Amino acid sequence: MTRLTMILVLMSAALFALSALAGTAPMPISDTLAALIGQGDEAGRTIVWEIRIPRAAAAFVVGAALGLAGAALQGLLQNPLAEPGVLGVSAFSALGAVIAIFFGFAALSPLVLPLAAILGAAAATAILAIASMRGAGSVTLLLIGVGLSSLAGALMSLAMNLAPNPYSLSDLVNWMMGSVANRSWADTLLAAPALLIGAALVLIAGPGLRALSLGEETATSLGADPRRTRLLVIGGTSLLAGASVATAGTIGFVGIVAPHIMRPYVKHDPQSLLVPSALFAGMILLVADISVRILPLQQELKLGVAAALLGGPVFIWIAARLGRSAA
Repeated sequence: MTRLTMILVLMSAALFALSALAGTAPMPISDTLAALIGQGDEAGRTIVWEIRIPRAAAAFVVGAALGLAGAALQGLLQNPLAEPGVLGVSAFSALGAVIAIFFGFAALSPLVLPLAAILGAAAATAILAIASMRGAGSVTLLLIGVGLSSLAGALMSLAMNLAPNPYSLSDLVNWMMGSVANRSWADTLLAAPALLIGAALVLIAGPGLRALSLGEETATSLGADPRRTRLLVIGGTSLLAGASVATAGTIGFVGIVAPHIMRPYVKHDPQSLLVPSALFAGMILLVADISVRILPLQQELKLGVAAALLGGPVFIWIAARLGRSAA
């Protein structure tokens, strides 16, 4: 474990402890700390270990998945603006979940929703990969991503417009806006297989991403298989984006911000960037979730909205910087 990774792990643990203190139910710090180590009364332990920590775990895991997917897509497409949200992958993943909810498929089995979200993410990622293999540049891929997001947004709006009852409409809105409120350990465990397999595929692709950073011809001469690397990244990011959407709905910009901030600390190495990006993105989303819990609002701000408010300006700054450097 590198020093950077160790620092990020320790900071993440501190944020988990801080998240146990954040909530609407008033609870003294001493009682919260006692509950964290399994002491105190039963009500305190229930609040901490059945409500606050599972919610924090869901936020961290979703952020880590998006950060890892963003770093992998940036390495594959050689585009620092690539991430599941900007490229339309998250939107298509959410569309898959919305279709499952709208037509009632989600009620058939707990596995239907994550599978639908993963299939949606896979469809968008495959379109981007095909465009990339046919020589599409960074700007073209971003425009395709905008088109995919717009199409998915239009279809989700259509589903909302045709929602048969207010309860279906409420479910659809929650998935589109993103939230980890009321998430339990079961929700995170349900998405865990897809998250673990997706993370494994992306990490296996790490050496290939490092070789591809030198150019496809050079990568091939070094013994790397660009086609295998693409398939691993496409499969891995589809699973990561789909599982994150199935857990928390649509969350944007985290996958861009985290790799961009971590890149200088790993000397711009695509393989070394993967794990730090995942940890830092998890921290970003955990901070955002803590913030929405403690904001004095009558109705809790959705996590996807908070992430967009934080990440949107950073995305604009990154894009403007890239534009100046290109000029």
